[in-house]
Amino acid sequence: MATAVSARRYSAVAILLHWASAACVLALIGMGLTMTHAGLAPLRQFQLYQWHKSVGITVLALTALRVLWRLTHRPPPHPAGMPTRERRAAAAAHHALYLLLVGLPLTGWAVVSLSPFNIPTVLYGIVPWPHLPLAGLVPDPAAAEGILKRVHALGAWFLAALLAIHVAAALRHHLLLRDDVLRRMLPGRRPSAAPIVEPTR
Repeated sequence: MATAVSARRYSAVAILLHWASAACVLALIGMGLTMTHAGLAPLRQFQLYQWHKSVGITVLALTALRVLWRLTHRPPPHPAGMPTRERRAAAAAHHALYLLLVGLPLTGWAVVSLSPFNIPTVLYGIVPWPHLPLAGLVPDPAAAEGILKRVHALGAWFLAALLAIHVAAALRHHLLLRDDVLRRMLPGRRPSAAPIVEPTR
């Protein structure tokens, strides 16, 4: 019975990486909205940009760890009876989330690297972080910076929308379908040892 239950639960490392990433992403969204819409004083805005960059690089590192862990550790199976179309939709959403969790930090890093202000990045005020060597690779760094800024902003809105869908789907499974999809990702919780069967169409 214990083996069957543990087979339906994410590992402690996967759970830790998931919730650490979630906390960082929520912080990034909040900081991004504040930086661009709150009308902060220049010094406060500069400080928030530095924190935004620091947390963004942290998300990039966490995502790399999550991908490596996922490649070497099989995740729990889908709930019994989950339709194939929902399984495919869940897989597509997860792939899109991983793509954004890599792409957004990289585009943000590229924006900083192409900025004419050449402001250094010091992660959490402690670790100097280099710029990407992009300035000599593009004919018009200013134009490239502008494009990447728009891509970064649109990607952030898309990520926020995907997160809302992700949360809604988890709550649907928990409150309406009453399966273990949400419980198996919660720290310290054990999902029920329901039988594992192939999903129906």
